[in-house]
Amino acid sequence: MSDVSPAGEEITTGKSGATVVRTAGTYRKESADDDLIGEGARLIWLAAHGIPAAEVLECGPGLLVTAEVPGRPAAGDWPPEARDRVVDALAELTRALHALPVGECPFDRRLAVTMPAALSAEVDLDDLDDERHGWTRDQLVAELLATRPASEDLVVCHGDLGTLNVMVDPSTFEVTGVVDAGSLGVADRWLDLAIATRSLEGRVGGDGASARYLRSYGVEVDAEKLTFYRLLDEFF
Repeated sequence: MSDVSPAGEEITTGKSGATVVRTAGTYRKESADDDLIGEGARLIWLAAHGIPAAEVLECGPGLLVTAEVPGRPAAGDWPPEARDRVVDALAELTRALHALPVGECPFDRRLAVTMPAALSAEVDLDDLDDERHGWTRDQLVAELLATRPASEDLVVCHGDLGTLNVMVDPSTFEVTGVVDAGSLGVADRWLDLAIATRSLEGRVGGDGASARYLRSYGVEVDAEKLTFYRLLDEFF
């Protein structure tokens, strides 16, 4: 299906089973399973609402081509003196994203949607978070059902707000764009906050980075929701 030059660089990071090839100035994603038309629509919606996002160049069944977003991933190898500014940039982006009008977002990632999807999904038991290492799928499902929050604090969420999916200008420390928006939709704000803090802890600056991120965002830790949404992410 692909007509990408053999010189293209295949990207292997990320959970998606899609093939992603980087060429001069573009990223080409191909997948028979992922809803790439939906992801393209989400990127276009984000950009139309003032959130920097990868520009969609081509989109169709099984294919999404986007322009390369300038900058470096927030997960990059930043010098120690730059890490706080990267964390603050991620927090500022999150606030802006969560301030978008929920009523104008046509994409739904509420638990009424994601829980059934999770319960029917396969789980990579070799890629669980450390605290769930060795768990069976049955254990994961039982814990997910037992800890489902009674209510949702709904905002527009990216859905996979890890530090690999946010690009930052190394000169200005402003976010230049987000990528991998296939899970964007209306959901509890802790969907994004749980994934972002986990990614910051593992890739940027440990517990100190995640604590700074939450302070900059302006919220106290909700330990129950943080744990639940990290658990939910094991299924996706």
